[in-house]
Amino acid sequence: MSEPKPPTPTPAGDTYKGWVFKWTNYIKGYQRRWFVLSNGLLSYYRTQAEMGHTCRGTINLATASIAVDDACNFVISNGGTQTYHLKASCEVERQRWITALELAKAKAARMQAESDDSGDDFSLAAAASQNSEVQSTLRTLASKVEDLSTCNDLISKHGSALQRSLSELDSLRLTGEAGDKIRQVTERATLFRITSNAMINACRDFLALSQAHSKRWQKALQAERDQRIRLEETLEQLAKQHNNLERAFRGNSQSNTTLDSKGSAGPGKGEASDDDDDNEFFDAMEEAPEFITVPTPSRPPHPRPDSPSLDLVPVKKRRSRIPDKPNYSLNLWSIMKNCIGKELSKIPMPVNFNEPISMLQRLSEDLEYHELLDKGAKCGSALEQLCYVAAFSISSYSTTVHRTGKPFNPLLGETYELDRGRESGYRSLCEQVSHHPPAAAHHVISSRGWTLRQEITVASKFRGKYISIMPLGTIHAIFEKGDNHYTWKKVTTTVHNIIVGKLWIDQSGEIDVVNHTTGDRCHLKFAPYSYFSRDVARKVTGLVTDKDGKAHYVLSGTWDEKMEFSRVMQSSRGSSSGSGAAGENETMYFFTELALTLNEAEEGVAPTDSRQRPDQRLMEAGRWDEANAEKQRLEEKQRSVRREREREAASLRTSSQSEEGVPHDSHKALWFDRCDDPITGEPVHIYNGGYWEAKDTGTWEGCGDIF
Repeated sequence: MSEPKPPTPTPAGDTYKGWVFKWTNYIKGYQRRWFVLSNGLLSYYRTQAEMGHTCRGTINLATASIAVDDACNFVISNGGTQTYHLKASCEVERQRWITALELAKAKAARMQAESDDSGDDFSLAAAASQNSEVQSTLRTLASKVEDLSTCNDLISKHGSALQRSLSELDSLRLTGEAGDKIRQVTERATLFRITSNAMINACRDFLALSQAHSKRWQKALQAERDQRIRLEETLEQLAKQHNNLERAFRGNSQSNTTLDSKGSAGPGKGEASDDDDDNEFFDAMEEAPEFITVPTPSRPPHPRPDSPSLDLVPVKKRRSRIPDKPNYSLNLWSIMKNCIGKELSKIPMPVNFNEPISMLQRLSEDLEYHELLDKGAKCGSALEQLCYVAAFSISSYSTTVHRTGKPFNPLLGETYELDRGRESGYRSLCEQVSHHPPAAAHHVISSRGWTLRQEITVASKFRGKYISIMPLGTIHAIFEKGDNHYTWKKVTTTVHNIIVGKLWIDQSGEIDVVNHTTGDRCHLKFAPYSYFSRDVARKVTGLVTDKDGKAHYVLSGTWDEKMEFSRVMQSSRGSSSGSGAAGENETMYFFTELALTLNEAEEGVAPTDSRQRPDQRLMEAGRWDEANAEKQRLEEKQRSVRREREREAASLRTSSQSEEGVPHDSHKALWFDRCDDPITGEPVHIYNGGYWEAKDTGTWEGCGDIF
C-alpha cells in the first residue's frame, strides 16, 4: 500500500503547519517531519501527535537566513549552531513555505527591533514588570475616568443652579448700572453653559470609549498572562521530565559493564536539539608524520627525571579523588526563567550549578600542560617556540570538554596559590582584584625559563537555550631565552542545552598569538560545531608566519585531544606523546588529575586562599544545603563590606574640593598593582612581589577577613 501524499501546509492566522522532509544524516538522508511556524519560531516534530509533548528542535527566524537550493530544497540557518536542510514535496509547496517564512521573519525582526529600542536584552522578568506597569496604568486610568464622570455630574448640577439664580435676578427688572451688570453676567453664563454642555457631551463619549477599551485591554492582558503561565508550566514540566530521564539513564549506565573509555563528549556531528537517535559517523583524522602532541590529562604519577630539585626534596603525594557528587534534584526552570539576557555574575546561584573549585582555581588549570612552555623555553628557533606557545594557548580548553559546572565566583580579595616548584618548577598566584566587573589577576614564574601573566574578566549572558561566556583580557608569556614576549586572548565558550537536553560545550572564535619581539604570529581558528560539517569535531587549525607574512608552520588538531604542527615545504619532526585515557569521572565533576588536587587542604597558604572557603569546602564534601547557606552568608558579608567602602569613598569625595581622581570603591589589590600594560596599553594588574616571601615567614597581616 502506497504512502498517502503529504498534505499541503495550511495557514491559520500567524501559524503555518505541514509536512516537510528534513535532512538527518548521511545514512538515513531526508526524513519526513511535521513543521509548525508560529510567532516567528519554526519548530518540528516527528509526528503531529508529538506537538503536545516533544519538540525536536526550534529556530528563531528573527536572526535566521533563508536560502533556496533548487526547485524543492531550501535551507534555514541561524549562523552556525542550527541549520535545517529541508525539501518540500513539490516546487509550489516549497514556494508557500518560503513565502510564509519570509513574512514571519520580517515580522519577528520588526518585533525584535522594537524590543531592542526599548532597552537591552528582553527577559521574562522584564515582561512581568511591563505587565505589572500596564495593569497599574489601567487602574489609574479607570480612577481618572471615574473622577471625570463625577466632575461631569457636578458641572451639570451646579450649572443648572447658577442658571436658575441668574433667571431669578433677571426677573427683578433692575434698571440703571445694576441692570446692565446683571445682563452681562447672564450672557456670559449662557455662553459658559453652552461650552459646558459641549464639554459634557465630549466627556460622556470619552467615558464610554474608555470603558469599552479598558475591558478589551483587561482581556488582552489576562490572555497574555495566562499564555505566559502556560509556557512556564510547560517548560518546567519539560525540565522535570529531563531530570527524571537523566536519573534513569544514569542508573542504567551504572549497571552497564561496557562503557566508552573516552566517555560521552556531547554531540560530535549531530544537531544538539534534533534527538533523532540516528547514528553519526566521522572521518578519521590522518596521522601526520610531523607533530607536537598535547597529551590527555592522564599522565604517569611519577615525577619527571630531569628536575634536579627532586633528588633533594621529597615530592608531596597529591590526592587522586574527591567525594562523589551527590544526586541532588533541582527545578532548573524555576531559577533560570528570570535570568534570560542578564549578566550571570550578578545573579545569585545555588551551589547545585557549581563545581567545588573557584574561578581562581579554574584559571590555574591553564597550567595543565605547562610542559609545552618548558619545551618552548628550550627552542633555538623563535618560530618553533611560537608553535609550542600556540599549542599551550589551545591546551587550556582541553579540561573543559565535560566541565559544565560553574566555578565559585571569587570574593573580592580572595587568592589562590599553586606551588608546584618541586614537581614542575613553577609557582602560580591568582587574586580577585575586582568584583564588578569580576576580574582576576594571575602571575606564574617558572624556574625553567618562562613567566606567564594574565588578567581575565569574564562576561556571560544567558540566551534561553545556551550560555555564552566571553573572557576579556590578554595573556602574556615571556621567555628568558631570546627575550621573546607573546600575547593572545581567549575565545568564546558556549554551553548548550541549558533547559532541556544533555549539556555540552563548544569553543569558537579566532586567536592571534603574537611575538612582540620578532613580529612573528600564529593565527588560530576554532571551528564552531556544525551538524553538516564533515570535519572532525572541535577542530582547530593554525598558521605560523614571520613578520613579513611568510608561512613557516601549519597547525591542526582538536582543542580537546591533540595538536600537531608541520613545517611548510620542509621536513622537521616534532616531539610526540601518547594520548592515553582521559581519566575523567562524572561523579567527580569530570576533574582532571590536576583539578582533583587544586582544592586539597595545604598548610601555610594565605587566609584568603580559595582552599579556605567554607562554602566550597562544604560542597566538595557533599553537604550542599549547608554550602548554600554559607554561600549566602559570604555574599552578604562581601556586599556589606563593599557598601562600607563606598560610604567611605563618598565621604572622601564630599570632603575634597574636587571629585576627580576619587574612586567610588576604595578597594586596592594586595599582591598586584594597577597600571597600563607596556605592550598592549590596556589597564591591568601586574604582580608587585612579596607573596612568596610572606608565605616563607608566615606573616599575613595585610590579608583581609573575607571568609
